[in-house]
Amino acid sequence: MAGASLVRAAGFAYPFLSYRLGELALSTRGVSMILAAFGVGWFIGQIVLGRLADAVGRRAALVGSMLLSAMALPLLGALSHPAAVAGAAVVAGAVYDAPRPIITAVVADTVPDDATRASISGWRHFGTNVGAAATGAAGGLLSGTTGLATLYWINAAACGAFALTALACMPHDRPARPGAGARNQGRASYRIAATDARLWLLWLVSLAALIPVVGLFSILPLLMDNAGLPASAYGWTQVASACTVLVLSVPLNRWLARRAARGTSMVPLLAVSSLILGAGLGSAGLAESTTQYVVAACIGIPGEIVVFVAATALLDQITPPHARGLYAGIWGSTLAAAVICAPVIAGWSLAEGGPQLVAATTALCGLLGALACLPLSLLLHHSHTPSTTWRTL
Repeated sequence: MAGASLVRAAGFAYPFLSYRLGELALSTRGVSMILAAFGVGWFIGQIVLGRLADAVGRRAALVGSMLLSAMALPLLGALSHPAAVAGAAVVAGAVYDAPRPIITAVVADTVPDDATRASISGWRHFGTNVGAAATGAAGGLLSGTTGLATLYWINAAACGAFALTALACMPHDRPARPGAGARNQGRASYRIAATDARLWLLWLVSLAALIPVVGLFSILPLLMDNAGLPASAYGWTQVASACTVLVLSVPLNRWLARRAARGTSMVPLLAVSSLILGAGLGSAGLAESTTQYVVAACIGIPGEIVVFVAATALLDQITPPHARGLYAGIWGSTLAAAVICAPVIAGWSLAEGGPQLVAATTALCGLLGALACLPLSLLLHHSHTPSTTWRTL
């Protein structure tokens, strides 16, 4: 977890990719295509790496993905031909968030009680946010003094250090010897995941809830720029939201751990957090001043903290022990899907109906996530095996 937080703190590759592409004098369409390529790689990488964590072991998957990051990121910062940059973006995207499904599987493997797992999920989210805040602050400072290419080398160095640390500290955990048995187990895992309606409903709920979360970095800048506010105003929203995360994480993590210890269902919390996120970021479409945008960004923070903890707890509840990596990878792809969907939805809404339509569509995403919790709750209550869930639905 400490290594993943370090990698995220040095994770300049995606936040500063637009500026890197701006150095290449690409067209707007070219920049958009390469950003989309990064998102597609991110989406595919979550699923593939999750499955690899089951097939070759947690340590091998983590070390391999981090070493691949260490090789791909400097290329993304150095190449200039659009096709080559797009290819490097796909590879870098595939391993950008690699620790997420692997660590989720490791926690499920090694932590037996629900309360501790919920607490760990909360602190993982805390570490991610601290890392993201460090990324913005350090990246903004370094890019002006050392250049953007240096950021990609720093990102690569952090990934390489994490790979070596994992290689030295994590136990060898190859789950099965190569052969027909391992291949059959892999095919069985894919079949179980493909027919588990609970997993796909959780995926839909998480995607709907995470679109407003991603909106803090994609929708909000569009709205503030449309309102004629400077980039410094957007910077204040990021500072305020990061501070809110730091203040609320400790009490909310303790409360969520207590609920998990009592065996209380996390589905209602997931539904409420989705509504909070949709309403919070949606209210930004009605804002006019920097203060109002800051308030809109902070309203959704409790929902953001809860959604990651609640969704991870539900994922642990439905995941078969032999497919923890695959399930974690499939669920982890929701963040990549949100990265792709959020700017598309916001751009279309802003062009067709202005900030008010952005507010409505963002709130609608939160409402969709909450409504999808109803069939998810029914399935969790009535079904006991993944193979029967589609018939139950």
